[in-house]
Amino acid sequence: MPYCANDYIRRFNGQTPQLGERVFVDPSAVVIGDVHIGRDSSIWPNTTVRGDMHRIRIGERCSIQDNSVLHITHAGPYNPDGYPLNIGNDVTVAHSVTLHGCEIGSRVLIGMGCIVMDGAVLEDDVVVGANSLVPPGKRLASGYLYVGSPAKPVRPLSEKEFDYFCYSSANYSRLKDQHIAELDGDGTGVDE
Repeated sequence: MPYCANDYIRRFNGQTPQLGERVFVDPSAVVIGDVHIGRDSSIWPNTTVRGDMHRIRIGERCSIQDNSVLHITHAGPYNPDGYPLNIGNDVTVAHSVTLHGCEIGSRVLIGMGCIVMDGAVLEDDVVVGANSLVPPGKRLASGYLYVGSPAKPVRPLSEKEFDYFCYSSANYSRLKDQHIAELDGDGTGVDE
């Protein structure tokens, strides 16, 4: 059963966000519209997940951390198909990240303050260093650390870094379970 404060899970244009088993949405986060979040994923404080003009799909065991913004690009005369936002499994999105109409593979770590733009593709097993910019339409190949603005490959990932992807997703899955246990039924975490 997912945990969320219902006031922050908003139906829009006939679409209600769908949350998998054991999903945690912090009471200060907002999830709107055509959004599916896979089991054991977590949406942390002050994060916005806005599927109001296209779809957002977040896989299993993903952590979308504080102050992040997830949005899409609508279909229109300049982009007939638009760009949905798709995120694979075991993805860690650090604090204050903007993901906009892009494709994120599985086992990806996106560092604090990154921006990933429309039509960009991050293949499986990628690390994007803090404050990097992935420009529109850019593809980041699997197995590398990328940094900079625009993001460029700086070296192949180590075995330890490959192992870290699933460690990080499991760690945040456990942490969200602790937060669920601490919160009472009204989502305030305050005993009356």
